[in-house]
This record gives sequence, C-alpha cells and structure tokens, in this order.
Amino acid sequence: MIDQFNTLDVGDNLRHNGRLVVGEALGDLGGVGIAYKAYKRSLRGQAAPPAIDGYTADQRFFLAFARVWGSQYRPEALRMQLQTNPHPVSRFRANGTLMNIPEFHDAFGCKPGDAMVRPPEKQCKLW
Repeated sequence: MIDQFNTLDVGDNLRHNGRLVVGEALGDLGGVGIAYKAYKRSLRGQAAPPAIDGYTADQRFFLAFARVWGSQYRPEALRMQLQTNPHPVSRFRANGTLMNIPEFHDAFGCKPGDAMVRPPEKQCKLW
C-alpha cells in the first residue's frame, strides 16, 4: 500500500507520502471489502437485483463507495494535504482502493492493463 500511494500521480507530478496515508488507505480497503461481503451475504437466497439505469447492483455498490469521495482541491490545498494529512486525496481514496479489488474489476469488466487494475502480484490485500 505504501508503494502504491508513493507512485500514484495525483497531478502536477505530485504524489502521496505512502507512509503517511497507509493507515487510512488500509482502512478504506478493509472497509469496502467487508461492506461488499456483507452486501453479498444480504442477497443470499434471493434473485439478483435488477439493473437500474444500466448499472448492475454490484456496479452500483462500487459507484456509491466512489461517490462518497467526490471533491476538488485548489492547488495549494492539494499540496498541503499531500504533505500533512494522513488521509489520501479523495479521488484516490476511491480509485486507489478499487484498483486492488477483483470484485470491482469483475463488476465493470476491467482487464489486466486497464488503468483501474493493478497487476495481481501488486494488489494489496488485508485478509
């Protein structure tokens, strides 16, 4: 996780300090993983939920997670957050997390080499 966040370009060739954000990044990864398992468990024995507006239920789950982190930063605020805040920049709380989740890749038909797919040997896992 540290290496991943050290190498993610957030724009203007700026990067996170992986050691600073590792705790929160792991929390995001673990939290969305547990939430997805709970969501799937809640559907056991039921028909798959229908698509809505062209999105499957699994896609809507991951979209809801990502939408929580929608925000924008002024350049000065972005630089300050990267230097001092133990939380990853909002966009990467979503993207950086989902890059590591095979269920996300399956839901959206992502393939190896796509921007949102880290190579399997580099995907971060908690449990």
